[in-house]
Amino acid sequence: MSARVETPGSAREAAELLASGARVRPRGGGTKWGWADAPVPDVVLSTAGLAGILELNAGDLTAVVGAGTPLAEVEAACAEHGLMLALDPPADGATVGGIVAAADSGPLRHRYGAARDLLLGVTVALPDGTVARSGGKVIKNVAGYDLPKLFAGSLGTLGTIAEVVVRLHPRPGTTATTVGAGDTAALARAALALAAAPLELERLDVRWAGGKGVLLAQAGGVSAVARAERAAGLMRDAGLEAAAQEDDDELWAEQGAGQRDPAGTVLRVAGLPAGLERVLASAEHHGAALVGRAGIGTSWLRLDPAAVDAVREELAPFPCVVTDGPPGLDRLGTRDPALVALERRVRERFDPAGALA
Repeated sequence: MSARVETPGSAREAAELLASGARVRPRGGGTKWGWADAPVPDVVLSTAGLAGILELNAGDLTAVVGAGTPLAEVEAACAEHGLMLALDPPADGATVGGIVAAADSGPLRHRYGAARDLLLGVTVALPDGTVARSGGKVIKNVAGYDLPKLFAGSLGTLGTIAEVVVRLHPRPGTTATTVGAGDTAALARAALALAAAPLELERLDVRWAGGKGVLLAQAGGVSAVARAERAAGLMRDAGLEAAAQEDDDELWAEQGAGQRDPAGTVLRVAGLPAGLERVLASAEHHGAALVGRAGIGTSWLRLDPAAVDAVREELAPFPCVVTDGPPGLDRLGTRDPALVALERRVRERFDPAGALA
């Protein structure tokens, strides 16, 4: 039996739905709907009725956005003011609320941080029928309980995000990307060198597939080309063949898309920058394709589902979570019992009746 779909038009209506006694699962654009083997809900709470850019304060570099607003719509509105919301995860149709709830991110995370770092405030509908607000509309506001960071990555298990206040950044007028090719050891050496260099890179990513790898470093602003050339020099010093290019939009679109494979299996590895060579070696050994944030340590491996357990064993203690993958596959692996207990207590605090599927 399929779930019925409800589309509340306000945070209050969403809270009333959560408190109705039905098992509810929130849904934005549905681009990450398969990330969890969740039970079939009674009701799917669509955030399409919670969409819209409510405020865009270009002078203050902030915006107030409904959770159901497609990211593409926010990007277009910000671009008119020479600004950007520094979120660039893959998947067309993703909504701002869904991206925050899933803690999804793209290559821009290297400089601007994760979704939680861009949140200034949040309005959430809670399973007890109430609406809670935390944070504010100015960058320096730190008053109140930090609901924004708690709900970022909660995957709809604590409540439904109805509205967010986000920090904006100036959009670079010019960008240039240095591409360096080499083996796993040289890629890892170059990544550490560039991460430590004072280049103020917009993005620093790595890619590996078919026995070949590249490191990508993007600089932005008036000195973008000069800094890209300096990045090329550092890559060559580390043993890579490197060259800079200015026409880089397609390059980064391809890089971001490598994080997803809805028809296959993707394992997200939360490693460390110093562990990049180890992760690359595991990907090479198992014939996996990899994209990753070279300066942060997070990588996504597209691989055969039968190889998931072996990769987890090789990369322990790095947490390895299956995002895309077939039903029944162990998505989380072995986890710290203390962390599991803490998560359970938090869920029980926000949703004691288990209303959220």
